[in-house]
Amino acid sequence: MATEPAPPGPGNPRRVLRLTVNGDLREVLVSPQHTLLDVIRGTLGLMGTKEGCTTGSCGVCTVHNARGEAILACLTPALEWDGEAITTVEGLADGGRLAPIQQAFIDYHAVQCGFCTPGVLMSAQAILNASTAPTDDDINDGLAGVICRCTGHIKVREAVRNAWRYAAAPPPEAESRG
Repeated sequence: MATEPAPPGPGNPRRVLRLTVNGDLREVLVSPQHTLLDVIRGTLGLMGTKEGCTTGSCGVCTVHNARGEAILACLTPALEWDGEAITTVEGLADGGRLAPIQQAFIDYHAVQCGFCTPGVLMSAQAILNASTAPTDDDINDGLAGVICRCTGHIKVREAVRNAWRYAAAPPPEAESRG
């Protein structure tokens, strides 16, 4: 028989966090020391957002706020997000259809081992959220906080530059696959 958690108080500093994640309202109990990354991975079980450095240096924990801006979940106290909305890499796809940036990453071979890919995707999407026609400086600035140990960002930059092509229509390969 499940029991209700003890109410918050001196013996139980945990609080209810109401957070919309990928469009779904979630309510979870969190302690003041929990980060947004702790909630995303440990409590909600969304494993796309990775844990890397835990100091905000690598960018693999990148998610979006409600404005589509990149935030580092490893540095963000979870309770500061009560009543807010975030999007994780699992929320990029729309009903089974990849987001344009995801398809561009595939077509431009912008991935290597895959560990940093969710953070790179979220950073790349944040660039596109800020500008539908980002300059090379916009792209470089937006990717500056994401470290990939396998490769440079050459293919990633190509994917970001060309993602707009996928927004209007599916890529020709997708049409021929049926």
